[in-house]
Amino acid sequence: MVAGASKISKRAIWVMVGTAILLGVVVVFSAGNGQVYVSPAEVLGSIAHHWHLNIGPLPSDPQGENALWVSRFPRILLGLLVGLALGTAGCLLQGVLANPLAEPGIIGVSSGAAVGACLVIVIGGTGSNSWAIAGAAAVFGLITTAGVYLLSIRDGASSTIMLVLTGIAVNAFALGIIAYLTYVASTAAREQIVFWQLGSLAGNVSWTQVKIVAPLALAGLAGGILLVKKLDLLALGEVQAASLGVNVEVVRRQVIVLVAMLTAAGVAFTGIIMFVGLIVPHVMRLLVGPKHAYLLPASALGGALVIAAADLAARTMTNGELPLGMLTSLIGGPVFFLLLRQRNAAGRW
Repeated sequence: MVAGASKISKRAIWVMVGTAILLGVVVVFSAGNGQVYVSPAEVLGSIAHHWHLNIGPLPSDPQGENALWVSRFPRILLGLLVGLALGTAGCLLQGVLANPLAEPGIIGVSSGAAVGACLVIVIGGTGSNSWAIAGAAAVFGLITTAGVYLLSIRDGASSTIMLVLTGIAVNAFALGIIAYLTYVASTAAREQIVFWQLGSLAGNVSWTQVKIVAPLALAGLAGGILLVKKLDLLALGEVQAASLGVNVEVVRRQVIVLVAMLTAAGVAFTGIIMFVGLIVPHVMRLLVGPKHAYLLPASALGGALVIAAADLAARTMTNGELPLGMLTSLIGGPVFFLLLRQRNAAGRW
């Protein structure tokens, strides 16, 4: 038994190390790719020089440094943080609901955020301040999540099935509001609404946005790490977890707050990016096992890798720029279907 657990832990560590290395490769390649080409050696040299290490060459192109540090690195880092936030949120929600098919949007964060963003776009028109859109998206996402939780409470406690069903009802209502706002919007505002809902890292991404999202994403991950043992006990069932000293309702409330914060931070500046919070924890569970001490950081790394790779593809696949959420949905949908078929054939869910 101990030998088997040791083997699983070693595999989990190697998976995380491999994911981190692959993530580094994608980041370096993504940073150098664009109208101003910067070689991988120059990207690494530029990073080293910013850390006051005289190692490696600086970009040979006169605009290389500016392209890296003003445009590309803020965008890449924001994407990494968004991926980390969505992957972590999905893992936490699947753990607390004991359901590998759960994803952050089920508790209303994404639909609520979309209502807030659409409302600002309709009222302010196409000239709406991006910070106002991001702020409204985050605030409405948090409010909607609070509403889902409060409506799911019966006799002083919530339940998994009530959370899911209430989330479905609230999401449907929010989609109706979004449809109405889209209908009454001007043609230009309607296009902006559609583009926001498709999700993208395009636009004037700055270090300020990174500094706002970073503490929220990292705090959410840290909070989740503190709950890993309780999430493992919840996997045994609510009754068994309660008998082992876990206050199920308190843990559920803590996780919902963390998921709401993580997802709101993730969608505020980028719009809705589908399937990351659903697919990544599901795949990582197959690779590292169900123990949350490994699954949670692996999901965070996996989410960052998926967003970084998808954003690179979005920028390079065509002459223009594809919406990021569209890519993750086109890839995530078939992948998830294959995973479901595989697990169903094995008799495991």
